[in-house]
Amino acid sequence: MFIPAIELQSSAEIKAFQEGKLQELLQYLAAHSPFYQRSFAQAGIRIQDVQRLEDLVQLPVTTKHDLHRHPTDFLCVAPHRIADYVCTSGTLGQPVTFGLTDKDLDRLAYNEYLSLGCAGGGPGELYQLTTTIDKRFMAGLAYFLGARRLGAGIIRVGSGVPEMQWDTINRLKPTAIIAVPSFILKLIEYAEEHHIDYTASSVRKVICIGENIRNADFSLNILGQRICSKWNLALHSTYASTEMGTSFTECGAGQGGHHHPELLIVEVLDSQNHPVADGQVGELAITTLGVEGMPLLRFKTGDVCAAHRTPCACGRTTTRLSPILGRKQHLVKYRGTTLYPQLIHDALHEVPFVKNFQVESYTNDIGTDELLLHIGCNELSEHAKAHLREHLRAKLRVAPTLVFKPVAEVHSLLFAGDSRKPRTFLDRRAA
Repeated sequence: MFIPAIELQSSAEIKAFQEGKLQELLQYLAAHSPFYQRSFAQAGIRIQDVQRLEDLVQLPVTTKHDLHRHPTDFLCVAPHRIADYVCTSGTLGQPVTFGLTDKDLDRLAYNEYLSLGCAGGGPGELYQLTTTIDKRFMAGLAYFLGARRLGAGIIRVGSGVPEMQWDTINRLKPTAIIAVPSFILKLIEYAEEHHIDYTASSVRKVICIGENIRNADFSLNILGQRICSKWNLALHSTYASTEMGTSFTECGAGQGGHHHPELLIVEVLDSQNHPVADGQVGELAITTLGVEGMPLLRFKTGDVCAAHRTPCACGRTTTRLSPILGRKQHLVKYRGTTLYPQLIHDALHEVPFVKNFQVESYTNDIGTDELLLHIGCNELSEHAKAHLREHLRAKLRVAPTLVFKPVAEVHSLLFAGDSRKPRTFLDRRAA
């Protein structure tokens, strides 16, 4: 397993390294980025005054709305130099397209090479990829490029279809699966229904994407526990986004996603865009390093988490990110109780007869937040429905409105509009 030297150095050495990279980035943006040229001029920023990481607070933050309003102004190279186009999943509306140069694709491969290696991968590993590599989806491309650089193999099965997934596992013997963790439960359920001895399969590891498998203290949450109670797998949580072109992946210690300081500067910010103390919760902001096409400076991801900077048992001294506790924009005030959708997800994962679900939030006729839960299940008795309502009331202190639907119907809601990822939270609230 390769660990870059910078990820084993002292915090002071990492800081000095990143400050040098920050200077390079600021000069690059001032020379090539129409958006940041305008932003620096409007804010009266002199880039020579930004020397230390502590000086980042002098700079304005970049938001998703900036990307939506001025997408082409972030491009720093001529269009003919773009080798590949990827786009975000469109959480806030229309997806944002990012152009990647050849150098950016190399950076993407290097990132996933580091991340898969962090999860114990190496030559000889064979990954089964259960997410799409098309539709301009960066993640599938990143996994493919990273596995190739790692010297590992990859089987591009794509999403869904448990029968095809198991046929591939039985024939090609992958050692690891890259999947949304709730899909692993579907694979287990299919295997049990079709008398497949999944515990005797070749799979020993899951790279978990898109959903939390851990609580804030890094213990397995209900979803993680349900998987491990059935199948003795090593679970590695990951966090990534198209905007950062970088992922945070757990090592075997399972104590948070590791930061690659050669690729990103990380801040966790309060509501005034100032850093919070280590271990405190705030909004993650990133500054990309080494990106040529569309670099970002102090980009607020909208994701709420905590940063931990004590060294890890694996030897890395880099920052570790907690599980994502929620999205700042998704915070719901429901009947006097403040909730992140993740709390609802965790409560629903505790109930075996809930096969899938979508949480919908909307504004009622008096201007307050409402919650509607679409519950995918088989035929249920009134007693079971009442049990679920009481379970949610106990866990959340409130009882959202429940609508019980066939599993296939909820699946269609999750992937409406040809969505690449399941939309477990649908925000229909008035702006």
